[in-house]
Amino acid sequence: MTSKIAQLEALLYVAGDAGITDVNLCELLQITKPALRELTKELQKKLLENADSGLQVQHINDNYKLTTRPEMSAIIEHFFQKDLTKSLSQSALEILSIIAYKQPITRIEIDEIRGVNSSGALQTLIWRGLVKIDGKKEAPGHPNLYVTSDYFLQYFGYHSLADLPLIEDFEDDSVNAEGEIDLFAAKGQADKNIAKTQKGEK
Repeated sequence: MTSKIAQLEALLYVAGDAGITDVNLCELLQITKPALRELTKELQKKLLENADSGLQVQHINDNYKLTTRPEMSAIIEHFFQKDLTKSLSQSALEILSIIAYKQPITRIEIDEIRGVNSSGALQTLIWRGLVKIDGKKEAPGHPNLYVTSDYFLQYFGYHSLADLPLIEDFEDDSVNAEGEIDLFAAKGQADKNIAKTQKGEK
């Protein structure tokens, strides 16, 4: 049987950047708030004492979340800077499509549409400047609301969100072998432009 600390760590991991409120954690773990505070202290101690761990527990207002430790900032920044010249992954494009058509939208709502956790790819989209946080939803936990940025329009060659194609207007050649619609098939030259700029090309 798994320990409460292991369960807490797993819950915070799947919750991603949205975190989980203390009320929800107490309900899920079937413990009291004082017990939760002690449990999070134990998990935090365990992570900080482990030299091979790059994670920490953060308690912000009534929310708990699992984040990277401050000393990991340099390598994480290097990762995202390096990633700027790469094309977007299929999962990132999928998330971007959902945000573009459903914004403003929370990460949990994105997860519900996709059926999988979107934290990693969503954070990549934020670092790349394609998505940004625009306020919080009036709901328990006050989760962040995500919208596309002005750079999103530039990236895909749109002048405004009104230029986004209507889903019902997609033709058969916009659907791939798996039956998925590629909303940005003919767009997105920013990756090539960034690469050229870094090489000093015009």
